[in-house]
Amino acid sequence: MYSTDRAEILEIARGRFEDFKHFRDLGLICKDGDFFPSVHYPPITMYNTATPEEFFRTYTLPENELFDVYAHLPFCHQRCIFCHYPVKLGPNQSEEKDRYLTALDKEMDIYMSTLGVNKIKARSILVGGGTPTYMTPAQLERFLEFFCKRLDLSQCTQFNYDVDPATLIGPDGEERLKIMRSYGVNRLTIGTQSLDDEILRIMNRHHGVRENIESIEASRKHGYQINIEFIFGHPGQTVENWMDVMDRAVKLGVEEIQLYRLKVEAYGDYQGSIKIYKQRKPEHVPTVEEAIMMKQAAIEILNRNDYHENIRRVFTKDKKYYSHYAWNQCCELYDEIGFGLTAFSSLRDRFGLNTQYFDEYYTSIEKGELPLNRGMVRNQEEQIRWSIVLPLKNSRVRKKLFEERTGIAFDKVFRKKVEKLKSFGLAVEDEKSFKLTQLGAFFTDECAEQFHQANYMPHPRDAYEEGELSPYNDCEVYQ
Repeated sequence: MYSTDRAEILEIARGRFEDFKHFRDLGLICKDGDFFPSVHYPPITMYNTATPEEFFRTYTLPENELFDVYAHLPFCHQRCIFCHYPVKLGPNQSEEKDRYLTALDKEMDIYMSTLGVNKIKARSILVGGGTPTYMTPAQLERFLEFFCKRLDLSQCTQFNYDVDPATLIGPDGEERLKIMRSYGVNRLTIGTQSLDDEILRIMNRHHGVRENIESIEASRKHGYQINIEFIFGHPGQTVENWMDVMDRAVKLGVEEIQLYRLKVEAYGDYQGSIKIYKQRKPEHVPTVEEAIMMKQAAIEILNRNDYHENIRRVFTKDKKYYSHYAWNQCCELYDEIGFGLTAFSSLRDRFGLNTQYFDEYYTSIEKGELPLNRGMVRNQEEQIRWSIVLPLKNSRVRKKLFEERTGIAFDKVFRKKVEKLKSFGLAVEDEKSFKLTQLGAFFTDECAEQFHQANYMPHPRDAYEEGELSPYNDCEVYQ
């Protein structure tokens, strides 16, 4: 195992913060150093109201009728302070979970009727939350039984579950692992978040480091591909104790290690309590400089231990380990459908969101209606932007695929933007693709947001310096 040289890594991390300041002065990054995760385009918080009828009126099935499938189970033992999604909390939610599962079951039938199919052909699957394993083993099996019954799994290449470590240990955890495996689940993203007990306490996680390790060991015994998540820039963290966590993480031998930077402002349907925490205890929150150094330090430690970035923010030793769901949706731009509260359907020319309100969710389904309440059928301009933002953020823009999705050659759009990113060493281009350099990949969200329409920018114009790389410059598609 490589013995990390702390002094050298810290020096490299400080150098990356100098890059950060340089690009902030050029307008690429907002003045206060905040960031907005470029997960979807337009961002989830920026969709107007829509009805299922409007959304599906002109929709046609993909030629092969395959979908990537998501199911959302919004229940947790307690709320982490960084969480930006609506959930039901506490151990006394058994009846509510049963009610929700009944509604989810019906929602799938309504969706299949809307699509005109008897089964949904799944390309890949992700079940998330909330904590989708925060239910009794009997409830978990009930969900998987009706869920898989409605899917054609003959061409499904991967079945993912996002899980809480505490739900995978002890007798119930063992039973859950067996049940999921029996239904074909083969990849787990475990929300470890940290390997420091004090940081986990501040996060309001209901597990410690011991439970993190036990959950990984238990999952490995059942043959799961394991991805573990970590948040950096969180209250209580320092560059040094974050590097300690990364040193421990690379010794666990998991297939994938995923990094997230803490987001204070909501990017989902709920404002997490982290915002209040920061207002009350700003001195406990790492500075922007520290957060940037943490990210670079983690990359150095991962790389020196043979973990390299595969899909953006996910590091693996072998490229065969990755989320098929994320790759298909964000890089291949395939059709994906989502079930449950706040779930989204990302289709090849439109994007729809289910309601964020439990009562509205139940009422819609009782009426035999889909719970979709926001969305957009993209015009050609927004289709062009979408076809750049998602692949660039996560991997690269492949020109052939871009033309298939938009009907126009990539070389005909955004030439000023493209040339400018290339001239500053943030991107490279050849006859087949347009992608970010190692430097650009570090600022991947900001580089992807260069291609947003002005109304969908994450920050107002005056939040950026009026430099050459302000995202508000050269916003026109045809330049």
